[in-house]
Amino acid sequence: MLFRNPSAVLPYLAAFVLPSSVVAAPAASSSACANIAEKVPLGSVLSVSNATTVPVETNLTAITGAAGSNNYTLCRVQGQVVYGHNHSIGVELWLPAQQHWNGRFMAVGKCSLLLGWVPSRLTSVGNGGFAGSIDYVNMLTQANSGFAVAGGDGGHLVANNGGSDTHPGEAIPFFQNLEETIEWIQASVGTLTPPTRDLAAAYYGKAASYSYYDGCSTGGAQGHALAQFYPDLFDGIYAGSPGNWYSHLILSFLWNYVHSQNASAISQDALNLITNKTIDKCDQIDGLKDGLIEDPLKCNFDISTLLCRYGQAVNGTDGKPQCLTQAQVATYQAFKAGPKETDTGIQIYPGFSDGSESSWTFQETILAPFYAVPILQNLVFQDLNYDYFGFEFDSEDVRTVNITASPYIDEISPDLLGFKRNGGKLIVTQGWSDPFNAATWPIQHLGAIDAHTRVKHAGQASDFYRLFMVPGGGHCGAAAAYPNIPANYHVVDVLMPWVEKGIAPVQMESSNPPVGGSGTRKLCAYPRTAKYVGGKVDNWKSYVCQ
Repeated sequence: MLFRNPSAVLPYLAAFVLPSSVVAAPAASSSACANIAEKVPLGSVLSVSNATTVPVETNLTAITGAAGSNNYTLCRVQGQVVYGHNHSIGVELWLPAQQHWNGRFMAVGKCSLLLGWVPSRLTSVGNGGFAGSIDYVNMLTQANSGFAVAGGDGGHLVANNGGSDTHPGEAIPFFQNLEETIEWIQASVGTLTPPTRDLAAAYYGKAASYSYYDGCSTGGAQGHALAQFYPDLFDGIYAGSPGNWYSHLILSFLWNYVHSQNASAISQDALNLITNKTIDKCDQIDGLKDGLIEDPLKCNFDISTLLCRYGQAVNGTDGKPQCLTQAQVATYQAFKAGPKETDTGIQIYPGFSDGSESSWTFQETILAPFYAVPILQNLVFQDLNYDYFGFEFDSEDVRTVNITASPYIDEISPDLLGFKRNGGKLIVTQGWSDPFNAATWPIQHLGAIDAHTRVKHAGQASDFYRLFMVPGGGHCGAAAAYPNIPANYHVVDVLMPWVEKGIAPVQMESSNPPVGGSGTRKLCAYPRTAKYVGGKVDNWKSYVCQ
């Protein structure tokens, strides 16, 4: 096997360490930060290129691109971690002043695929998609919570990723090198964690009491990789909107793309029409009319009700769609069904859920050119002239993807018993209106993990793995159609008590809706859903999980 595991892991301390327990310790000086490279052992895979003290409340936007400022004085360490044959990961380690350190270590992964996207060029805040940069946004969040936090660039530079808005057929070097491909999702966090955590321990004079990981999107896939390939490295893992079946996720991008070309495309106004009609039908299934479908699995919207009648104009007097053409209905049905092998009928990847339609524009436009095509051309078929419209979606073509890509970019094993035996806890969140991931994939994966765990007579998945589905949730946060839905999920707030005190989470608060205000929602561990029991609709305490 090509997968690598860390050679050494720091032992975890059993005590529950509160931030106040380290207040009495002397603060690390600026000279200690400047000289931190001296604490790196000779022969370590980590080398420090720069270490600087960042004063409290420094505006980090100009320094890192991450909006906001640091709550505490930080020692910012920059360096490289060597892996494989002359490859390296660019890493940073941010160390709060000792009196503000909460005694824990946090590694962060890649962020959302398309955060920061602008029409002229696909970019990302931090480390999403194909990576190549560090997720400073998440690093700042965790450092401001008192964690010693480390992040990396995935083992290659974003400048080398190649590709542009609509120009498939460009070389992406890291997909042409298996070591770099494996490092991208499966190994980079496992590679950078031991040496950066060791350096943090040397800086503070004590090892972290607990180690956590926080990542979303491709970073969610990295979380699954850690549980699967590095089961003894982290005590708690948060894997949001996980793209952990990446090889088939990109096939769903291609499926939706080829089914929505030309006259089959559904305009944004038409997608909004579908979503609005779907909500009208299914909003009150949970007993509360709030412009939200709590459980789309209970919704069964009939798209034929929107098919244009004979002689009916597609657009109304306001110029906006009032019905759908037969070609658009077929596109909708393809998106809902998801890709299937044309010769066997076997499902390749799930389809999309009711209420997510207004976010499908990405599926119709940029996701296949940006993600599916480069992987097919660079990794799967190793031909930059490969005609991606010629992908057959039959068992032979899918088998080729399974052989050439899946072993290196997927993290879908149902066997996470090593992680369970080591006492690890994993939380997954998934938005029902995610415009990239089919929302039911994490549910299916959880089912497989639970079945395997039960067969091995090792308990059940809920002993160590909890999934929280987010009504109206998008990809790693808000969905455009639901700006009133709180999009900040308080995962770490329930993950730490589960790891450190054994309090398994059955509910979670979400806050900060994009439209502003103080509204909160209650998220429930699947398969439970939130039921309104009275009080303010936008207060999470007005709901119970049932």
